[in-house]
Amino acid sequence: MSKLILSILFAAGFALTAQAGNPDIGKMKIDVSASKVEWTGRKVTGKHTGTVNIKEGTLDIKDGVLIDGNFTIDMSTIKSTDLTGDHAAKLEGHLKSDDFFGVAAHPTATLKIVQVTDKGDSQFEVKADLTIKGITNPVTFMTQVSQEGKKYKATAHLTIDRTLYDVKYGSGKFFQDLGDSTIYDEFDLDISVVTE
Repeated sequence: MSKLILSILFAAGFALTAQAGNPDIGKMKIDVSASKVEWTGRKVTGKHTGTVNIKEGTLDIKDGVLIDGNFTIDMSTIKSTDLTGDHAAKLEGHLKSDDFFGVAAHPTATLKIVQVTDKGDSQFEVKADLTIKGITNPVTFMTQVSQEGKKYKATAHLTIDRTLYDVKYGSGKFFQDLGDSTIYDEFDLDISVVTE
């Protein structure tokens, strides 16, 4: 009888150990080199596009179902992709300044998932807290999760009202008679994160 109990305990322990080492189950680190955040900002006379890097993060996925997750964005890495040379450097510097994201005082932004609803077909409705410039607001968006070998990939599109995070420069909501200098309040983020 004692041998039977020991065998059962050994088998259970082995199963738990195997599960803990299975990248398909539980919390996984984000591969920041394979992940990306692309942004689009619009104004009356056109738009600008660019990227910003993910510093670190995790996704909690169990049996292909998104459970939880969070990541930190390195705001000092804001880059323009539609401009080059001095024009790009000028825009990047302005975006990092206190007119926009105040990167010196607020070097990171964070997105923390607070609730996930499985919509089927690997689609999930996500409610999260987005913090920019130390200001947190709730956001809701759809996420598609796919498996690539032992890794998972999650993609999402977010539209953010920058004025909710005290980014008011060029906003027609706060400044009058801006004309062609008006910058629209909403900007888009296209996020693609891949686990290690």
